[in-house]
Amino acid sequence: LLLALIRSHPGTHIFDWWVGNATIVIDATVGTIVASRRPGNPVGWLLCLSGVAVSTSSFTSQYAIYALLARPGSLPAGEAMAWIAAWLLPIIIGTQLFYLLLFPTGRLPGRRWGWLAWLIVVFILMGMISSAFAPGAYLGSLGPIRNPLGIEGFTNIYKALLYAMAPLLQAAVAFSLFARLRGAVGVKRQQIKWIAYAAAIFAVGIVCNVINLAIDAPRWFEWAGTAYFTVAGTTIPISIGIAILRYRLFDIDLLINRTLVYGALTVTLIALYFGGIVVLQRVFVTLTGQKSTLAVVASTLLIAALFNPLRRRIQSFIDRLFYRRKYDAAKTLAAFSARLRKETDLDALRDDVVGVARRTVQPAHASLWLRPDPGPDARSAAIRQFGHDEE
Repeated sequence: LLLALIRSHPGTHIFDWWVGNATIVIDATVGTIVASRRPGNPVGWLLCLSGVAVSTSSFTSQYAIYALLARPGSLPAGEAMAWIAAWLLPIIIGTQLFYLLLFPTGRLPGRRWGWLAWLIVVFILMGMISSAFAPGAYLGSLGPIRNPLGIEGFTNIYKALLYAMAPLLQAAVAFSLFARLRGAVGVKRQQIKWIAYAAAIFAVGIVCNVINLAIDAPRWFEWAGTAYFTVAGTTIPISIGIAILRYRLFDIDLLINRTLVYGALTVTLIALYFGGIVVLQRVFVTLTGQKSTLAVVASTLLIAALFNPLRRRIQSFIDRLFYRRKYDAAKTLAAFSARLRKETDLDALRDDVVGVARRTVQPAHASLWLRPDPGPDARSAAIRQFGHDEE
Protein backbone atom coordinates (compact mmCIF):
# COMPACT_ATOMS: atom_id res chain seq x y z
CA LEU A 1 0.00 0.00 0.00
CA LEU A 2 2.77 2.45 0.92
CA LEU A 3 4.64 1.56 -2.26
CA ALA A 4 1.57 2.47 -4.31
CA LEU A 5 1.15 5.74 -2.39
CA ILE A 6 4.73 6.96 -2.92
CA ARG A 7 4.78 6.26 -6.66
CA SER A 8 3.78 9.88 -7.31
CA HIS A 9 6.99 11.19 -5.72
CA PRO A 10 9.58 12.01 -8.43
CA GLY A 11 12.45 10.56 -6.40
CA THR A 12 10.83 7.14 -6.15
CA HIS A 13 12.26 4.53 -8.53
CA ILE A 14 9.57 1.87 -8.45
CA PHE A 15 11.83 -0.86 -9.86
CA ASP A 16 14.31 -0.43 -6.99
CA TRP A 17 11.62 -1.60 -4.58
CA TRP A 18 10.87 -4.70 -6.64
CA VAL A 19 14.26 -6.10 -5.70
CA GLY A 20 13.58 -5.63 -2.00
CA ASN A 21 10.07 -7.02 -2.17
CA ALA A 22 11.19 -10.09 -4.14
CA THR A 23 13.99 -10.63 -1.61
CA ILE A 24 11.52 -10.44 1.27
CA VAL A 25 9.26 -13.12 -0.18
CA ILE A 26 11.99 -15.51 -1.34
CA ASP A 27 14.24 -15.18 1.73
CA ALA A 28 11.35 -15.68 4.13
CA THR A 29 9.85 -18.58 2.17
CA VAL A 30 13.09 -20.47 1.62
CA GLY A 31 14.25 -19.73 5.16
CA THR A 32 11.01 -21.09 6.64
CA ILE A 33 11.19 -24.28 4.57
CA VAL A 34 14.87 -24.90 5.36
CA ALA A 35 14.44 -24.10 9.07
CA SER A 36 11.46 -26.46 9.36
CA ARG A 37 13.22 -29.30 7.52
CA ARG A 38 16.73 -28.72 8.92
CA PRO A 39 16.22 -26.95 12.28
CA GLY A 40 19.80 -27.65 13.32
CA ASN A 41 21.22 -25.73 10.36
CA PRO A 42 21.46 -21.98 11.16
CA VAL A 43 21.42 -21.04 7.46
CA GLY A 44 17.63 -21.39 7.36
CA TRP A 45 17.19 -19.17 10.42
CA LEU A 46 19.58 -16.58 8.98
CA LEU A 47 17.53 -16.51 5.78
CA CYS A 48 14.41 -15.84 7.88
CA LEU A 49 16.27 -13.06 9.73
CA SER A 50 17.35 -11.57 6.41
CA GLY A 51 13.74 -11.57 5.21
CA VAL A 52 12.58 -9.85 8.42
CA ALA A 53 15.35 -7.22 8.19
CA VAL A 54 14.63 -6.46 4.52
CA SER A 55 10.87 -6.27 5.13
CA THR A 56 11.37 -3.92 8.10
CA SER A 57 13.75 -1.75 6.07
CA SER A 58 11.32 -1.65 3.14
CA PHE A 59 8.36 -0.71 5.34
CA THR A 60 10.17 1.99 7.34
CA SER A 61 11.73 3.51 4.19
CA GLN A 62 8.41 3.68 2.33
CA TYR A 63 6.69 5.06 5.44
CA ALA A 64 9.33 7.79 5.81
CA ILE A 65 9.19 8.76 2.12
CA TYR A 66 5.40 9.08 2.26
CA ALA A 67 5.36 10.94 5.60
CA LEU A 68 8.22 13.36 4.81
CA LEU A 69 8.42 13.69 1.01
CA ALA A 70 5.32 12.52 -0.86
CA ARG A 71 2.76 13.88 1.67
CA PRO A 72 4.69 15.89 4.29
CA GLY A 73 3.03 15.76 7.69
CA SER A 74 0.40 13.20 6.70
CA LEU A 75 1.75 10.51 9.06
CA PRO A 76 3.47 10.78 12.45
CA ALA A 77 7.00 9.61 13.32
CA GLY A 78 8.37 9.95 9.79
CA GLU A 79 11.86 10.93 11.00
CA ALA A 80 11.94 8.00 13.43
CA MET A 81 11.07 5.57 10.62
CA ALA A 82 13.81 7.04 8.41
CA TRP A 83 16.30 6.69 11.27
CA ILE A 84 15.36 3.01 11.78
CA ALA A 85 15.65 2.31 8.05
CA ALA A 86 19.13 3.87 7.97
CA TRP A 87 20.81 1.44 10.38
CA LEU A 88 19.11 -1.72 9.08
CA LEU A 89 21.31 -1.93 5.95
CA PRO A 90 24.43 -3.22 7.81
CA ILE A 91 22.26 -5.93 9.42
CA ILE A 92 20.97 -7.03 6.01
CA ILE A 93 24.46 -7.16 4.49
CA GLY A 94 25.97 -8.90 7.52
CA THR A 95 23.20 -11.52 7.70
CA GLN A 96 23.65 -12.38 4.03
CA LEU A 97 27.42 -12.67 4.50
CA PHE A 98 26.89 -14.96 7.47
CA TYR A 99 24.61 -17.46 5.75
CA LEU A 100 27.00 -17.64 2.79
CA LEU A 101 29.94 -18.20 5.13
CA LEU A 102 28.14 -21.03 6.97
CA PHE A 103 26.73 -22.64 3.81
CA PRO A 104 26.02 -25.57 3.33
CA THR A 105 26.64 -27.36 6.65
CA GLY A 106 25.78 -24.51 9.02
CA ARG A 107 29.34 -24.51 10.36
CA LEU A 108 32.45 -22.51 9.49
CA PRO A 109 34.68 -24.05 6.79
CA GLY A 110 37.34 -24.46 9.49
CA ARG A 111 38.78 -22.84 12.59
CA ARG A 112 40.99 -20.59 10.49
CA TRP A 113 37.85 -18.81 9.21
CA GLY A 114 36.75 -17.74 12.69
CA TRP A 115 38.36 -14.32 12.21
CA LEU A 116 36.06 -13.65 9.26
CA ALA A 117 32.95 -14.41 11.32
CA TRP A 118 34.08 -11.99 14.04
CA LEU A 119 34.92 -9.37 11.41
CA ILE A 120 31.37 -9.61 10.05
CA VAL A 121 30.03 -9.08 13.60
CA VAL A 122 32.26 -6.00 13.97
CA PHE A 123 31.02 -4.72 10.60
CA ILE A 124 27.37 -5.10 11.67
CA LEU A 125 27.87 -3.33 15.02
CA MET A 126 30.02 -0.50 13.67
CA GLY A 127 27.73 -0.11 10.67
CA MET A 128 24.64 0.19 12.86
CA ILE A 129 26.25 2.78 15.14
CA SER A 130 27.83 4.89 12.39
CA SER A 131 24.70 4.88 10.18
CA ALA A 132 22.46 5.72 13.14
CA PHE A 133 24.52 8.83 13.95
CA ALA A 134 25.84 9.87 10.53
CA PRO A 135 24.93 13.56 9.98
CA GLY A 136 23.35 15.03 6.85
CA ALA A 137 21.18 13.32 4.26
CA TYR A 138 20.69 9.56 4.45
CA LEU A 139 22.29 7.36 1.82
CA GLY A 140 20.16 5.38 -0.63
CA SER A 141 16.44 5.66 -1.31
CA LEU A 142 15.69 8.09 1.55
CA GLY A 143 17.08 10.91 -0.57
CA PRO A 144 17.06 14.38 1.02
CA ILE A 145 15.77 13.24 4.42
CA ARG A 146 18.32 14.29 7.05
CA ASN A 147 19.31 12.49 10.23
CA PRO A 148 18.11 14.41 13.31
CA LEU A 149 20.62 12.57 15.53
CA GLY A 150 23.69 13.17 13.34
CA ILE A 151 27.11 13.57 14.94
CA GLU A 152 30.07 14.98 12.99
CA GLY A 153 32.63 12.39 11.89
CA PHE A 154 30.33 9.40 11.68
CA THR A 155 29.58 9.87 7.97
CA ASN A 156 33.14 9.06 6.91
CA ILE A 157 33.18 5.96 9.13
CA TYR A 158 29.90 4.72 7.64
CA LYS A 159 31.03 5.33 4.05
CA ALA A 160 34.31 3.53 4.73
CA LEU A 161 32.42 0.55 6.11
CA LEU A 162 29.87 0.49 3.30
CA TYR A 163 32.14 1.14 0.33
CA ALA A 164 35.43 -0.42 1.49
CA MET A 165 34.90 -2.98 4.24
CA ALA A 166 31.70 -4.54 2.82
CA PRO A 167 33.25 -5.38 -0.60
CA LEU A 168 36.33 -6.83 1.13
CA LEU A 169 34.14 -9.02 3.33
CA GLN A 170 32.14 -10.14 0.29
CA ALA A 171 35.38 -11.05 -1.49
CA ALA A 172 36.59 -12.99 1.57
CA VAL A 173 33.31 -14.94 1.80
CA ALA A 174 33.48 -15.69 -1.94
CA PHE A 175 37.05 -16.96 -1.48
CA SER A 176 35.92 -19.21 1.38
CA LEU A 177 33.30 -20.76 -0.92
CA PHE A 178 35.94 -21.26 -3.61
CA ALA A 179 38.28 -22.89 -1.08
CA ARG A 180 35.52 -25.27 0.01
CA LEU A 181 34.68 -26.09 -3.60
CA ARG A 182 38.27 -27.11 -4.33
CA GLY A 183 38.36 -29.57 -1.44
CA ALA A 184 34.76 -30.79 -1.69
CA VAL A 185 33.61 -34.06 -3.21
CA GLY A 186 30.27 -35.74 -3.84
CA VAL A 187 27.16 -34.08 -2.41
CA LYS A 188 29.00 -31.15 -0.81
CA ARG A 189 30.62 -30.25 -4.13
CA GLN A 190 27.24 -30.22 -5.86
CA GLN A 191 25.80 -28.03 -3.09
CA ILE A 192 28.54 -25.42 -3.52
CA LYS A 193 28.10 -25.54 -7.30
CA TRP A 194 24.50 -24.39 -6.82
CA ILE A 195 25.52 -21.29 -4.87
CA ALA A 196 28.36 -20.57 -7.32
CA TYR A 197 25.90 -20.75 -10.22
CA ALA A 198 23.51 -18.36 -8.48
CA ALA A 199 26.35 -15.97 -7.62
CA ALA A 200 27.40 -15.85 -11.29
CA ILE A 201 23.84 -15.00 -12.36
CA PHE A 202 23.64 -12.33 -9.65
CA ALA A 203 26.99 -10.85 -10.74
CA VAL A 204 25.60 -10.35 -14.26
CA GLY A 205 22.60 -8.62 -12.67
CA ILE A 206 24.92 -6.26 -10.77
CA VAL A 207 26.72 -5.40 -14.03
CA CYS A 208 23.37 -4.59 -15.69
CA ASN A 209 22.40 -2.41 -12.73
CA VAL A 210 25.74 -0.55 -12.80
CA ILE A 211 25.35 0.08 -16.55
CA ASN A 212 21.86 1.48 -15.90
CA LEU A 213 23.26 3.87 -13.30
CA ALA A 214 26.42 4.82 -15.21
CA ILE A 215 24.98 5.66 -18.64
CA ASP A 216 21.83 7.19 -20.01
CA ALA A 217 20.48 3.84 -21.18
CA PRO A 218 17.29 3.48 -23.22
CA ARG A 219 14.13 2.96 -21.23
CA TRP A 220 13.70 -0.63 -22.45
CA PHE A 221 17.25 -1.49 -21.35
CA GLU A 222 16.61 0.00 -17.91
CA TRP A 223 13.42 -2.04 -17.55
CA ALA A 224 15.07 -5.24 -18.80
CA GLY A 225 18.16 -4.76 -16.62
CA THR A 226 16.13 -4.05 -13.49
CA ALA A 227 13.81 -6.99 -14.15
CA TYR A 228 16.82 -9.28 -14.61
CA PHE A 229 18.45 -7.91 -11.44
CA THR A 230 15.21 -8.54 -9.53
CA VAL A 231 15.06 -12.16 -10.70
CA ALA A 232 18.82 -12.66 -10.21
CA GLY A 233 18.54 -11.46 -6.61
CA THR A 234 16.23 -14.38 -5.82
CA THR A 235 18.55 -17.07 -7.23
CA ILE A 236 20.90 -17.16 -4.24
CA PRO A 237 18.28 -18.03 -1.56
CA ILE A 238 16.57 -20.45 -3.96
CA SER A 239 19.87 -22.21 -4.70
CA ILE A 240 20.58 -22.41 -0.97
CA GLY A 241 17.23 -24.10 -0.40
CA ILE A 242 17.82 -26.59 -3.22
CA ALA A 243 21.34 -27.37 -2.02
CA ILE A 244 20.53 -27.86 1.67
CA LEU A 245 17.34 -29.85 1.04
CA ARG A 246 19.14 -31.75 -1.77
CA TYR A 247 16.18 -31.46 -4.13
CA ARG A 248 17.36 -32.35 -7.67
CA LEU A 249 20.86 -31.63 -6.42
CA PHE A 250 22.74 -33.27 -9.27
CA ASP A 251 20.83 -31.33 -11.97
CA ILE A 252 23.24 -28.42 -11.47
CA ASP A 253 25.73 -29.72 -14.06
CA LEU A 254 23.03 -29.90 -16.72
CA LEU A 255 21.73 -26.46 -15.69
CA ILE A 256 25.19 -24.88 -15.97
CA ASN A 257 25.74 -26.54 -19.35
CA ARG A 258 22.42 -25.32 -20.73
CA THR A 259 22.99 -21.80 -19.39
CA LEU A 260 26.40 -21.57 -21.07
CA VAL A 261 25.09 -22.95 -24.35
CA TYR A 262 21.89 -20.92 -24.63
CA GLY A 263 23.47 -17.78 -23.18
CA ALA A 264 26.22 -17.86 -25.82
CA LEU A 265 23.66 -18.77 -28.48
CA THR A 266 21.41 -15.83 -27.55
CA VAL A 267 24.27 -13.32 -27.66
CA THR A 268 25.48 -14.69 -31.01
CA LEU A 269 22.02 -14.63 -32.60
CA ILE A 270 21.31 -11.09 -31.38
CA ALA A 271 24.63 -9.90 -32.79
CA LEU A 272 23.94 -11.62 -36.12
CA TYR A 273 20.40 -10.25 -36.26
CA PHE A 274 21.28 -6.60 -35.71
CA GLY A 275 24.50 -6.91 -37.72
CA GLY A 276 22.53 -8.42 -40.59
CA ILE A 277 19.98 -5.60 -40.47
CA VAL A 278 22.70 -2.93 -40.55
CA VAL A 279 24.60 -4.55 -43.45
CA LEU A 280 21.50 -5.31 -45.53
CA GLN A 281 20.05 -1.83 -44.99
CA ARG A 282 23.26 -0.32 -46.31
CA VAL A 283 23.08 -2.61 -49.33
CA PHE A 284 19.47 -1.58 -50.01
CA VAL A 285 20.31 2.12 -49.58
CA THR A 286 23.22 1.75 -52.01
CA LEU A 287 21.10 -0.07 -54.61
CA THR A 288 17.73 1.66 -54.29
CA GLY A 289 18.44 4.84 -52.35
CA GLN A 290 16.08 3.94 -49.48
CA LYS A 291 15.72 1.51 -46.60
CA SER A 292 13.64 -1.65 -46.93
CA THR A 293 11.78 -3.96 -44.56
CA LEU A 294 13.29 -6.85 -46.51
CA ALA A 295 16.42 -6.41 -44.39
CA VAL A 296 14.46 -7.33 -41.25
CA VAL A 297 12.77 -10.27 -42.99
CA ALA A 298 16.08 -11.58 -44.35
CA SER A 299 17.78 -11.26 -40.95
CA THR A 300 14.91 -13.12 -39.28
CA LEU A 301 15.11 -15.95 -41.81
CA LEU A 302 18.89 -16.08 -41.34
CA ILE A 303 18.48 -16.45 -37.56
CA ALA A 304 15.89 -19.22 -38.00
CA ALA A 305 18.18 -21.10 -40.40
CA LEU A 306 21.26 -20.77 -38.18
CA PHE A 307 19.63 -21.65 -34.84
CA ASN A 308 20.18 -25.44 -34.80
CA PRO A 309 23.61 -25.48 -36.53
CA LEU A 310 24.90 -22.78 -34.17
CA ARG A 311 23.45 -24.55 -31.14
CA ARG A 312 25.23 -27.80 -32.07
CA ARG A 313 28.53 -25.99 -32.68
CA ILE A 314 28.32 -24.08 -29.41
CA GLN A 315 27.32 -27.24 -27.50
CA SER A 316 30.34 -29.07 -28.93
CA PHE A 317 32.63 -26.14 -28.07
CA ILE A 318 31.31 -25.91 -24.49
CA ASP A 319 31.71 -29.67 -24.00
CA ARG A 320 35.30 -29.56 -25.27
CA LEU A 321 36.17 -26.54 -23.15
CA PHE A 322 34.40 -27.22 -19.83
CA TYR A 323 33.24 -30.84 -19.98
CA ARG A 324 36.28 -32.51 -21.52
CA ARG A 325 35.74 -35.77 -19.67
CA LYS A 326 32.15 -36.05 -20.93
CA TYR A 327 33.25 -35.08 -24.46
CA ASP A 328 36.06 -37.66 -24.49
CA ALA A 329 33.71 -40.34 -23.12
CA ALA A 330 31.18 -39.64 -25.89
CA LYS A 331 33.90 -39.88 -28.54
CA THR A 332 35.19 -43.14 -27.01
CA LEU A 333 31.72 -44.71 -27.01
CA ALA A 334 31.10 -43.61 -30.60
CA ALA A 335 34.39 -45.14 -31.73
CA PHE A 336 33.67 -48.36 -29.81
CA SER A 337 30.22 -48.64 -31.44
CA ALA A 338 31.84 -48.35 -34.86
CA ARG A 339 34.42 -51.08 -34.04
CA LEU A 340 31.75 -53.32 -32.54
CA ARG A 341 30.00 -53.68 -35.89
CA LYS A 342 33.13 -55.12 -37.51
CA GLU A 343 34.89 -56.99 -34.68
CA THR A 344 34.68 -60.80 -34.71
CA ASP A 345 37.57 -61.70 -32.41
CA LEU A 346 36.15 -62.38 -28.92
CA ASP A 347 39.45 -61.70 -27.12
CA ALA A 348 39.89 -58.37 -28.89
CA LEU A 349 36.27 -57.46 -28.12
CA ARG A 350 36.78 -58.28 -24.46
CA ASP A 351 39.85 -56.02 -24.30
CA ASP A 352 37.88 -53.25 -26.02
CA VAL A 353 34.99 -53.46 -23.53
CA VAL A 354 37.35 -53.26 -20.54
CA GLY A 355 39.29 -50.39 -22.11
CA VAL A 356 36.15 -48.39 -22.84
CA ALA A 357 34.89 -48.91 -19.28
CA ARG A 358 38.19 -47.66 -17.87
CA ARG A 359 38.32 -44.57 -20.09
CA THR A 360 34.68 -43.51 -19.62
CA VAL A 361 33.62 -44.59 -16.12
CA GLN A 362 37.18 -44.58 -14.67
CA PRO A 363 36.57 -47.27 -12.02
CA ALA A 364 39.18 -48.30 -9.46
CA HIS A 365 39.24 -51.78 -11.03
CA ALA A 366 37.69 -53.22 -14.19
CA SER A 367 37.50 -56.81 -15.41
CA LEU A 368 35.20 -58.84 -17.65
CA TRP A 369 34.06 -62.42 -17.07
CA LEU A 370 32.42 -64.39 -19.86
CA ARG A 371 30.57 -67.60 -19.19
CA PRO A 372 32.33 -70.53 -20.91
CA ASP A 373 30.69 -72.16 -23.92
CA PRO A 374 28.50 -75.06 -22.60
CA GLY A 375 28.81 -76.97 -25.88
CA PRO A 376 26.37 -77.78 -28.72
CA ASP A 377 24.30 -80.32 -26.74
CA ALA A 378 23.52 -77.82 -23.97
CA ARG A 379 22.66 -75.14 -26.52
CA SER A 380 20.25 -77.49 -28.34
CA ALA A 381 18.57 -78.42 -25.06
CA ALA A 382 18.20 -74.78 -24.16
CA ILE A 383 16.62 -74.02 -27.54
CA ARG A 384 14.16 -76.93 -27.18
CA GLN A 385 13.29 -75.82 -23.65
CA PHE A 386 12.71 -72.26 -24.88
CA GLY A 387 10.34 -73.50 -27.60
CA HIS A 388 8.46 -75.68 -25.11
CA ASP A 389 8.02 -72.72 -22.72
CA GLU A 390 6.57 -70.59 -25.53
CA GLU A 391 3.94 -73.28 -26.29
